[in-house]
Amino acid sequence: MFDLTFTVDAQDTTTPLTLAIDQMVIAGWTGRDPVARDKHIKELQEMGIAPPASTPIYYRASARRLTQEDRIECTGGDSSGEVEFVLIGWQGRIFVGCGSDHTDRKVEAYSVTVSKQMCDKPIASTLWELEDVIGHWDRMILRSYATSKGERALYQEGTLDAMLPVTDLIARGGFPGGKLPDGCAMFGGTFAAKGGIRPADRFDFELEDPVLKRTIRHGYDVVTLPVRG
Repeated sequence: MFDLTFTVDAQDTTTPLTLAIDQMVIAGWTGRDPVARDKHIKELQEMGIAPPASTPIYYRASARRLTQEDRIECTGGDSSGEVEFVLIGWQGRIFVGCGSDHTDRKVEAYSVTVSKQMCDKPIASTLWELEDVIGHWDRMILRSYATSKGERALYQEGTLDAMLPVTDLIARGGFPGGKLPDGCAMFGGTFAAKGGIRPADRFDFELEDPVLKRTIRHGYDVVTLPVRG
């Protein structure tokens, strides 16, 4: 267990909140549309990554991999980010954030579970209350940008109506009582990459609420460590 300090944005007020995080769950293949979901599965298969055992599927990784830093270090040049909404349970409430499931693609080709443990998972420091956005959840937008050799390009974009509803996502996760536990941070899935999955020097991501006109943003540089031997 470790602490992360966030700012809860309640539109007219902001409140600091320190949460003790002791679990991280990464939900995969959470698409509501089977055609779009299968497109992402095919995209990964072309990279030699086996299809999932079930859809959705819930991977576990060390909570300590969560970071709010603006720089991560990765071994080799085969990793890349994925923008996702993040749900965090705390004292019966659920907060919504935004993060990147940064993943080693070379390792993913032989074990998705192991690949989820290989890289830090950057997360933005701003959270919203789920109850403030659940009424227009499907209209919210996930978006990411990849910067390589100084050129920034739109990498992913889509509205949350393409993802499983929050209630379904939590209910299928195998949590006690069907509820997101306190201290559990769950990544909610992603969209196919525009132009294909690829590494980048920098990854920026955001969750936009077009109804309440606010956005959660974060970005990070990717430092590649050499592979010896």
